[in-house]
Amino acid sequence: MPDLLLELRSEEIPARMQRKAAGDLRKMLTDGLVEAGLTYEAAREYWTPRRLTLDIRGLTARSKDINEEIKGPSTSAPEQAVQGFLRKAGLSSIAEAHVHSDPKKGDFYVAHISKPGRAAEQIIADLVPDIIRNFPWPKSMRWGPASAKPGSLRWVRPLQSILCTFGPETEEPVVVDFEIDGIRSGNITYGHRFHAPDAITVRRFDDYVSKLEAAKVVLDADRRKEIILADARNLAFANGLDLVEDEGLLEEVSGLVEWPVVLMGEFEEAFLAIPAEVIRLTIRANQKCFVTRPQGVDDALSNRFILTANIEARDGGKEIAHGNGKVVRARLSDALYFWTTDQGDLPDLAELEASAEKFGLDLKKPLDQRMARLDHLGVTFHAKLGTQGERVERIKRLAE
Repeated sequence: MPDLLLELRSEEIPARMQRKAAGDLRKMLTDGLVEAGLTYEAAREYWTPRRLTLDIRGLTARSKDINEEIKGPSTSAPEQAVQGFLRKAGLSSIAEAHVHSDPKKGDFYVAHISKPGRAAEQIIADLVPDIIRNFPWPKSMRWGPASAKPGSLRWVRPLQSILCTFGPETEEPVVVDFEIDGIRSGNITYGHRFHAPDAITVRRFDDYVSKLEAAKVVLDADRRKEIILADARNLAFANGLDLVEDEGLLEEVSGLVEWPVVLMGEFEEAFLAIPAEVIRLTIRANQKCFVTRPQGVDDALSNRFILTANIEARDGGKEIAHGNGKVVRARLSDALYFWTTDQGDLPDLAELEASAEKFGLDLKKPLDQRMARLDHLGVTFHAKLGTQGERVERIKRLAE
């Protein structure tokens, strides 16, 4: 039975949207195919930062012919009932209906409806443009000269090409031909943006995957995650370190690269004076990197971090690691400044004694000093709920 390969290639899709978008594409297309009278054996979605791909196996080549009878009202029914029957059956006049007789109910109208089956290519060509136009992106955009026109195409990032082939394994697949806003479907895709930017002609899913792999694109997101995790563990181990694993970060990073290359960067050991949680949050949130710790140590971090590049650099990634290190140092410098500042005494401790006594605070503790200052400043949180200091005190009691 024939297989369908569909790829929607665009500029980089935000990592957090990719998995759901691929699932939405699978559901919308398979639901539409089934509703149109086709069946399939299996369907699986794939995604990279620049493409959503759907592989549907065992799709029927044609929908079945439909012959049905729609029973209508009595021949003596009022005109309103007759008109409702015509609309339901899709008839233009009652002359197109047949009259059947029943010994008990008398004569009544019946519409004989015959709908010939449609080729799967026609159904797909109708479905896909509609899915693209109505795709449920959380955020989408318009682009180019066409964006000035009402009703122009919207996509999460500019859509660049559509690959759509259909056919059995034993025959040459055909291109399902359709066009949407000047983008015509074909059998062409493109590999890695830098390593393999030339056009690639594709026949079906198996050679699509192998040709993308040769063009430095790992299509399967779960496989990219496995590569990143294994290489990160090995690189950390080779440097006498353990990787601090983070499933959420791994999911995000796998959506940022098509050809993962794991590298190691470093920062000055002086920054290790910052609490480990702050270091990890800073490096994770701002640089999408993994932190490491000395082997056998659970409560401290090392000054090395793991990053994932999307390119095999000629210098082995030295400049990439160095550049990431510079940004990490800047981020950690900010964190160290705020952490050090928060550890120091406030200059107006004498003025805070009344507030400290009011809430039972110890002014030798920096955090208690700041709590007392909130109350001392008397900043209103809400007219009916008191000051910020009183608000913090309520939160404190709730936490106890």
